[in-house]
Order: sequence, then C-alpha cells, then structure tokens
Amino acid sequence: MSIKSDLWLRRMAVEQQMISPFLPELVREENGNRIISAGASSYGYDMRLADDGFRIFSSVHAMEIDPKHFNESDSLIEPNLRVAEDGAKYYLLPPHHYGLGVTVETFKMPRNVTGLAIGKSTYARAGLLVNATPLEAGWEGRLVVEIANLANLPLRVYVNEGIGQILFFESDEDCAVSYSDRGGKYQGQTGLTYAKV
Repeated sequence: MSIKSDLWLRRMAVEQQMISPFLPELVREENGNRIISAGASSYGYDMRLADDGFRIFSSVHAMEIDPKHFNESDSLIEPNLRVAEDGAKYYLLPPHHYGLGVTVETFKMPRNVTGLAIGKSTYARAGLLVNATPLEAGWEGRLVVEIANLANLPLRVYVNEGIGQILFFESDEDCAVSYSDRGGKYQGQTGLTYAKV
C-alpha cells in the first residue's frame, strides 16, 4: 500500500469519478482574494467545506449527547452564514465548541483505495482541530467533517475553501468486504448526516 500523488488523483478523478467536483490544481486565490487552499496538492486533496448543513453543538436545549439515540433538534443549532469584508463567507465557531459540516466534494472510493481526512496547518495554527476520518474502500458520498475550536476566541470557518486534506492509499489487492458490500450506514450521504448506530 502506498500514498498516492497528484498525478494519480487527476487520473482517478477522470477515470473513476473519485472526486467530484474536482480541482486538479491547488487553488489559493479566488476572485482576486487569497483563500485557504483547496484542490489537488502533491500527495493529497484539500477538501472544501460546503455552505449547507453546518451545525454547532449547544447545551441550550439538551443535557447530553447520546450517539446511540442522537437527537439533532436538541443538540445542534444552525449558526448564521456571515460575509467578510472581502466577500468570503464563513461561520463563526465559538470558543471550545464542536461543529459538523459537509464537503463540497462527493467521493467515490474504489474497492482498493482508502482515504484519511486530516486537518490543515493553517487552521490548526488558529486553534481548529479537524477530526481524522477514514474514507473506506467502497464508500460513496459527501464527507461529514467534524471540527472543534480549541482556542479561547471565536474562530472563522470559511466555506467553499479548504477545511482539511485527504490522503489516499491504494492497495495492491481488493479488500474482501468493502464498505458498500456490508451496507455501511453512511453510504450515499448527500448532506449532513448525524450519528447512527
């Protein structure tokens, strides 16, 4: 098993529709403004946070979170989408809060490929933790991104810009049972999907 390069990513985006929409180059500027990079990098893909479905955990209506009996109406609130001076859109994640979002991109993982979503250093240096999340062989859908503001100040989380990076690993053989074979509970998610058992 080996980590895959930008050349491989470009090929897989065309041949297997593995990432859609796909940015074949690392984009650092949009409409004349600097953005948090998105697209294919040397050995990974910088995924973007979508502007639909972002939620923040809040204790306003609930006393606890039960992943086995998740109640999104009690546990989550929808923050306002804000606009920065340069026109960039963002959500404000309060200090020591946890949020859920979803990627712009839809992923279609081949049977012999698995991915690992990790954080970006630009956000990490500002106090944002992106939960490491696997993209299993055979999984398809938009990735739910779990993020935490570890800082003591509110943190801007920009939409349609890079939120984390996915590293792709290709095996020299197919797995015996893929995510789709076992009917994985998050298969085919098209938007924000909450905890399921």
